[in-house]
Amino acid sequence: MAKSNLVIVESPAKAKTIGKYLGPGYQVKASMGHVRDLPKSKIGVDVDHDFAVDYQPIKGKEEVIDDLKKTAKKSEKVFLATDPDREGEAISWHLKEMLGIPDDKTYRVTFNEITKKVVNDSIAHPRAIDMDLVNAQQARRVLDRIVGYQISPLLWKKIRRGLSAGRVQSVATRLVCEREEEIKAFIPQEYWSLEADLARISPNQGQFKASFYGKEKKMDLNNEEEVQAVADAVRGAPFSVKSVKRQDKSRNPAPPFITSTLQQEASRKLNMTPRRTMSIAQQLYEGVDIEGEGTVGLITYMRTDSLRLSDEATAAARDFILSRYGADYYPGKPRVYKTKSGAQDAHEAIRPSNVHLTPDEIKKSLTAEQYKLYKLIWSRFLACQMASAVYDSVSIEVESAGYAFRATHSALKFSGYTAVYVEGKDEEEEAFQSPLPDLKEGEPLELKGLTPDQHFTQPPSRYTEATLIKALEEKGIGRPSTYAPTISTILDREYVVKEGKNLRPTPLGEVVTGLMKDKFTDIVDTAFTANMEEQLDQVETGKVDWKSLLGQFYGGFEKELKQAEADLDGERIKVPDEVSDVICPKCGRNLVYKSGRFGRFLACPGWPECDHTQPIVIEMPGKCPKCGGKILKKTSKRGYAYYGCENNSNKDEARRCDFMTWDVPVKDNCPQCGHTLFKKSGRGFKKPFCINPECPNFLPEDQRGYKKKTTAETPAEGTPPEEKKPAKKAAAKKTTAKKTTAKKTAAKKPAAKKKAES
Repeated sequence: MAKSNLVIVESPAKAKTIGKYLGPGYQVKASMGHVRDLPKSKIGVDVDHDFAVDYQPIKGKEEVIDDLKKTAKKSEKVFLATDPDREGEAISWHLKEMLGIPDDKTYRVTFNEITKKVVNDSIAHPRAIDMDLVNAQQARRVLDRIVGYQISPLLWKKIRRGLSAGRVQSVATRLVCEREEEIKAFIPQEYWSLEADLARISPNQGQFKASFYGKEKKMDLNNEEEVQAVADAVRGAPFSVKSVKRQDKSRNPAPPFITSTLQQEASRKLNMTPRRTMSIAQQLYEGVDIEGEGTVGLITYMRTDSLRLSDEATAAARDFILSRYGADYYPGKPRVYKTKSGAQDAHEAIRPSNVHLTPDEIKKSLTAEQYKLYKLIWSRFLACQMASAVYDSVSIEVESAGYAFRATHSALKFSGYTAVYVEGKDEEEEAFQSPLPDLKEGEPLELKGLTPDQHFTQPPSRYTEATLIKALEEKGIGRPSTYAPTISTILDREYVVKEGKNLRPTPLGEVVTGLMKDKFTDIVDTAFTANMEEQLDQVETGKVDWKSLLGQFYGGFEKELKQAEADLDGERIKVPDEVSDVICPKCGRNLVYKSGRFGRFLACPGWPECDHTQPIVIEMPGKCPKCGGKILKKTSKRGYAYYGCENNSNKDEARRCDFMTWDVPVKDNCPQCGHTLFKKSGRGFKKPFCINPECPNFLPEDQRGYKKKTTAETPAEGTPPEEKKPAKKAAAKKTTAKKTTAKKTAAKKPAAKKKAES
């Protein structure tokens, strides 16, 4: 009987998709990610002996490793088909070493997209493991381990337990802290605008507004006196049209997505965190069951910084555009986008694997989040190959007493790519402009009024997840695979908190950043970190030896570490309390933010005299259905979110309200009874429903999509819902406890018997 071939991928979903394409001659198994890594309990790198690395099997992977080992031994060939990047290459190398696969049986294959054609082509053209890619990953892993495991203990001793430092996370935190410093140091500058309300004198009436521009060249109006001088001059002088410029302006589509722009756009348009975006993108890449198609990989590999598109992809886009939109919507030849310098350019840009699988056709086979993200990627790709949008742009300059006023208007003339997609913006959109009348040069105008307005310059905006990723990318900090975990880490460590979409540093983040800037200048220096990324790229291309790079870095780092330990000997750095505007109901002090096992909460700074604590609350839309009070989002002591009335703990018993729920209030009201609508908690779109029992639209709790609860699981009125332990879980724990006790008893029996015999 002929031996079959083994294909090893990272995930079961990927295994299922690829197995369908390869057929019976292949077994496809998942390694479930890495099978070995540096140990958690120690640094695992011998810095004194040429950075020897102590890789160990990952705990809990014993069965997976054993199964892969047995299957590999029986197989004729072993294809290592992990992701097509440094991390994937390293996983393949670790698998080869761990499973003891001989060189003549090892075949490395990569799939930029998981489609039948690409999978079979890749299997037909395997290669050897690229050790330059592996060494680049090892260098990054060891660098991060050295920084994390040698600076973190210092932070534990000098600031607080549980803190961490890292090459990329420390720079990201620094950027957020420095932006906050800019905001605090910002001094607003006064400036004024002056708007003229003008009308045609001729019978064909037409009124419009024009903004003050200057005198021969642009002028700034810095105070009220300057505005008054201009207003006095033009009030007594005639207005006339100096020039009218009308032209067509083209706007080109945005390039296809790379990792950073996908994360930014998903944050802006879909309100997805970078980590969630990458998780959903991974599902789309690995394969989704599509009705009538089977399991299909819907997008190309999503960790990339290249704008390159294959000829097959642009040809497919052309055919689709011509058939659906017509020749006017195609620019005549494929659009080619230049990848920025320094990018790895290892893979194509992110695009749909098959542009003919439109989002709406496969919507019913996707989750809400998968559909939204796929539609975003599909639309952006198609738009990037479409004709430019054309706008009819009119610019009018009006003159009076030597001063110029300007008015502009732009109207869409030909939709082009905007028929499919318009890129989101981080800045506020310009105010809508009314159409301008058809004016002629030299035409006199009547002044209807002048509107002066005082303004003040605004401080720079706080970073959002989208703009922080953009800043990291522009500065060359990190690579496509690092953006999402970096932002998650600085939020998890509570160096930074999210307020709406904005990122704000905490006092802890500011203290840690201050210490890092003072003692570890290179680690938090953007230029140094960007240069390190470039050197890691050179390791990948074989131009730099990875251990030489580590040695060069460690020499300077070790000196900084020893100096920091000496400077901070005997010193303990206090993190100042972050004061809230919430008043302690017991003693009247302002409560402060604290961190506990289940996250942040509010506590009285007067402890131990005053021991008051309470969860952090966020005001939600809508009104309490029982008393009409505000609805607040609260966090229980166990870290769960629930929603309750602001009067839950009102001292006045007559006004106290016991309304609490798991369901999330939304901004819309029920059209029948006017009560606030609610929706089921959880990710993705959830249809709102009415919880008013007297309303025709009322939806009972057992029909809201939650698992049916027993009486024991239902919370008592006035108790946070999740504070009641579910009866089934409690029973399960008891059963487990009994089993454990039984095992212990069984283990003790032989010893007891022996003792009795003696």
